[in-house]
Amino acid sequence: MFDPRAIRKDFPILSRTVHGKPLVYLDNAATSQKPRQVVQALAECYESYNSNVHRGVHTLSMEATDRYEAARKKVAEFIHAPSDRQIIFTRNTTESINLVAHTWARERLGQGDEVLTTEMEHHSNLVPWQQVAAERGARLRFIPVTPEGTLDLSTLDSLLNERTRLVAAVHTSNVLGTINPIQELARRAHEAGALMLVDGAQSVPHMPVDVQALDCDFLAFSAHKMLGPTGIGVLYVKESVLEGMEPFLRGGEMVREVWYERATWNELPFRFEAGTPNFADAIALGAAVDYLNALGMDSVRQHEVEITRYALEAFRELEDVEVLGPRDGNLRGGLIAFSVSGAHPHDLGTFLDREGIALRTGHHCVMPLHRKLGLTASARASFYVYNVSEEVDTLVHGLKRALDYFTHAVRRAR
Repeated sequence: MFDPRAIRKDFPILSRTVHGKPLVYLDNAATSQKPRQVVQALAECYESYNSNVHRGVHTLSMEATDRYEAARKKVAEFIHAPSDRQIIFTRNTTESINLVAHTWARERLGQGDEVLTTEMEHHSNLVPWQQVAAERGARLRFIPVTPEGTLDLSTLDSLLNERTRLVAAVHTSNVLGTINPIQELARRAHEAGALMLVDGAQSVPHMPVDVQALDCDFLAFSAHKMLGPTGIGVLYVKESVLEGMEPFLRGGEMVREVWYERATWNELPFRFEAGTPNFADAIALGAAVDYLNALGMDSVRQHEVEITRYALEAFRELEDVEVLGPRDGNLRGGLIAFSVSGAHPHDLGTFLDREGIALRTGHHCVMPLHRKLGLTASARASFYVYNVSEEVDTLVHGLKRALDYFTHAVRRAR
């Protein structure tokens, strides 16, 4: 049985206080906390078998290699990839997307070609395409966001054409919370002869994701948002696509043979992992996958639907607070971004921090969307497996106190 109160016991940081108040951690979309099992896996690696992976014939190297490759297999199974050869370890989602931009896109985009993305993209799934499009003489086009915070799919007929080479879309928006119809976007992309890239940073940690069912060609995500350590990310690529890609970084483990004049590349996926890999954090990611599998991703998703619905209903009590994105909890991930009339998000975040509440404030690396919404920034509360309804109550109570404080401050200033 999924019990967030029991789950909380695995997370030591949740027992600390901030400014004398119990910590209410609601910044999971930025990074999640780590259970003891993940921390212990990382410590065990450094304490018991720390050694460089691959090629070493001594015991420690072979033990580290076995665990590193076991983690790769766990990740492949977690997203239902047909083979672990399709899993490339990177530093994070951003690096994964840049790898595609610097290899596949640079090799295949030409003058007049198009990359189709959306108006709700994180900078990491926008800026790389801006750069490569400028270099190659290609063009960026955008699927509009409706006033309700969903994608306007009625525009696809005019946006997709014979020059479209790639559709790159976020699975779950880190501001609107919108869960986009990736399966439909992938189908339309393939009908147009384009490939489909998915930014899964906010989806893979929170719901079942099956790359075969989605039929995406690329999927990028990060460990630190799914109970794992920082500094390790994942890029999934369809094997038929991956086989035709040239490596991004060169040297070290990615080579097969080297002469003074030339070199040949290692087999998949190692040709895309140059140098000593971050094997310790990859192994700890494997422990995070084990933890999430034990909880069950269907249960993880259901918990977030319930707590997000609870929060959306609680927010109705708040005057002068505008919630961004869909109001239907089934259409959104476990986060709520909002703006407050008369209070800057940074001031709001500072006030709530004094109450022990950790949430995110700023543009969340989605400046263009904020401009479209007429905002410079927003505040964001984001939930995960260990959050409980009482924390939502604490947030709403804190927001009421903050609204009262800022209202009186404005009056005093007058």
